[in-house]
Amino acid sequence: MTRREIREHLFCMLFETGFHDEHEFEEQYLMYWSTKDDEPSEEEHEEIKSKLKAVKGRISDIDPLIEKNAKGWKLNRIGNADLNILRLAIYEMLYDEHVPIKVAINEAVELAKKYGTDNSASFINGILANVYEQSEEGK
Repeated sequence: MTRREIREHLFCMLFETGFHDEHEFEEQYLMYWSTKDDEPSEEEHEEIKSKLKAVKGRISDIDPLIEKNAKGWKLNRIGNADLNILRLAIYEMLYDEHVPIKVAINEAVELAKKYGTDNSASFINGILANVYEQSEEGK
């Protein structure tokens, strides 16, 4: 499975698990894969689960950054697809040392083109550019 495919599955699972309680994580995780043809290897399963839990664990840090940089937009006004693309991208930008920042931004824009609205890609790109400029690497 490619990095892009793993990222796309992570986005889909973030989106889906947002509708369920945390104690249902394992059940939701297994249910998600039961609908897919491309079953990941055991190593990929561990990576996906670990990263999914890490992103969810950082939402309380990430959401204020989104709201701060989505000028004039409250979180509850941002579509769920856009919100979860942003969460994943900001996690990768700030907390995942294995993903270059520009790759995280580019991949988020590609996910937005596929899963978002007509304006999602530019909206997400703008927010992520602001987050990057405020980060240590952007200074």
